[in-house]
Amino acid sequence: MASVAEQMAANMSWGTFGKAKELQQRILFAIGLLIVYRIGTFIPVPGIDAVQLKTFFESQQSGIGGILNMFTGGAVSRMAIFALGIMPYISASIIVQLLASMIPAWEQLKKEGEQGRKKLNQYTRFGTVLLAIFQSYAIARGIESQGLAVDPGLYFQAACMITLVGGTLFLMWLGEQITARGIGNGISLIIFVGIVAELPAAIAQFLASGRSGQISTPVILAVIVMVVAVMALVVFVERALRKIHIQYPRRQVGQKMYGGESSHLPIKINPSGVIPAIFATSLLLLPTTATTFAESGTGFWATLAAYMGPGQPLYLLFYAVMIIFFAYFYTANVAFKTEDVADNLKKQGGFVPGIRPGAKTAQYLDYVVTRILVLGSTYLAAVSLLPEILRSQFAIPFYFGGTSLLIVVSVTMDTITQIQSHLLAHQYEGLIEKSKLRGKSRNKARTTRQ
Repeated sequence: MASVAEQMAANMSWGTFGKAKELQQRILFAIGLLIVYRIGTFIPVPGIDAVQLKTFFESQQSGIGGILNMFTGGAVSRMAIFALGIMPYISASIIVQLLASMIPAWEQLKKEGEQGRKKLNQYTRFGTVLLAIFQSYAIARGIESQGLAVDPGLYFQAACMITLVGGTLFLMWLGEQITARGIGNGISLIIFVGIVAELPAAIAQFLASGRSGQISTPVILAVIVMVVAVMALVVFVERALRKIHIQYPRRQVGQKMYGGESSHLPIKINPSGVIPAIFATSLLLLPTTATTFAESGTGFWATLAAYMGPGQPLYLLFYAVMIIFFAYFYTANVAFKTEDVADNLKKQGGFVPGIRPGAKTAQYLDYVVTRILVLGSTYLAAVSLLPEILRSQFAIPFYFGGTSLLIVVSVTMDTITQIQSHLLAHQYEGLIEKSKLRGKSRNKARTTRQ
């Protein structure tokens, strides 16, 4: 038999959405800020030779420049104020989370609740500024070395760095505002919109390559099948659950027995969602941002670009290792903290049959989650890497790669889930208000009778 929540979710309609004014305001607020982000991807950094820049990036689309361009919504190819994108903020959050699990003082901040979280967020913002300064300086020097600056020199470097760092900080603020006052995860939505906005142009370019004979018809059909298969796999796995049976004890009150219900603790096969892929990509882009402007040169950056380019064995190996690592790390520290879940079950009187509440339950949950993540992390790595290998072999656009498809599908599902949660909460509020009105009307009727 379906639960009350499932029955209410099945009864949701456009009429229900039309009555949820707060949800509509949240959606409009998020859309408005995302439009601001898209406008910013077309505002260029001052002092850039647009003609030379276009020529330069046409030769870089198959390299690391194509990845940068995809995750920034085309801002890199236009050298816009949002050319750094949101990746410095993601990289800083990774570093802070890693340090918080290793430094006792920072680990204590995680346990202090809201105040500790605000302190760690402040450290993340400071780290974002430092990483953005480093990357913006590398880009400014690279632009000068490639002859893309109209008037190279100290003034251009300062203007470029200030613009790019300011753009990243503004994007960080946009993402936080969308998360707090809009709908969905702001950072993920910014990456999502950047990918989707450039997707039609990528599809047109891909089909044009097929018409010109650069890509054969079987390859085009294979890519279409691959995209559909990857999307279906992502939807299937992201909705798959491992249910752990939970039992609640009976208690006697007077002559009646209460409790004794049983339920299930759902654990997703991939509790961390798309976060590991985003984290791994941001770490790959952090040291190689400058290689976009150094591939034609020599030295360390050119060597790094040669070995860490898309499709290269070292790139694929590092990418897979980072995805698996962050799948375990993010699940254990953020997505599913087994100790917290075990404590909550103990406080509510629930227990896993055959397992003692408390520490033993936490150990059991940790054992289950670790085994589940073997499948979940392997799925993430496979979905992210296999299309990347095919893409590098057949010159397929980055937008058809596993990472981009994973982000698009996962963010869409997460956002829809949050919208449904808001609609469900709105229905509950409506039922509570109706029950209060009925109670008041009954009380009035009783008083009039008396």
